Amino acid sequence: MSDTAPTIDTGLIAAAMELIAERGWPKLSLAEAATRAGLPLADVRARFPCRVSVLMRFNTQADQTAITGAITDGPIRDRLFDIVMRRLDALQAHRAGVLALMRDLPRDPATATILGAATLRSMGWMLQATAIEATGLRGRLRTHGLHILWLATLRAWAKDESEDLSATMSALDAALTRAGQAEATMADMFGDKTATTDSNNATA
Repeated sequence: MSDTAPTIDTGLIAAAMELIAERGWPKLSLAEAATRAGLPLADVRARFPCRVSVLMRFNTQADQTAITGAITDGPIRDRLFDIVMRRLDALQAHRAGVLALMRDLPRDPATATILGAATLRSMGWMLQATAIEATGLRGRLRTHGLHILWLATLRAWAKDESEDLSATMSALDAALTRAGQAEATMADMFGDKTATTDSNNATA
């Protein structure tokens, strides 16, 4: 099973996102997704015990796409811009399904809460992948700040139908500017004057 797990994950998630795009999240059937993906139902059951696990594993895949090859030096603004766009690339591959989820999940608060908590953890991984401190009180504040930035950029992405995602990149750039201002304020709060210059490069 371990050798075939990545293939099962990729196939099942792709089929599930297609079904979500066609029929919505409430009508997703894992059995139907398995059939569409050409996967044995027993293998799917072993990897995906419930529908929510599809979203959790998709979230993990998005993290892996973002983290792989993440920039760890240079201006922090550039590092964050790159990794956020990398994560959006993972969503772009299943755009119709993600947009359907964004419409449906507000009516499923339990699932939305679970996915929201997972996404917040993802922000911590993204900070660490770009060599930005994500521990302690300051790290928690940065993680929440990056979460806010991610959600703002995600909303822009949902409305952006351009091939080059220019509107999304513009929204991300503006969000990074606000994040840099917030980091400068936080540096003053912590009495860390050495961080002020770096914050001008828009840390989160």
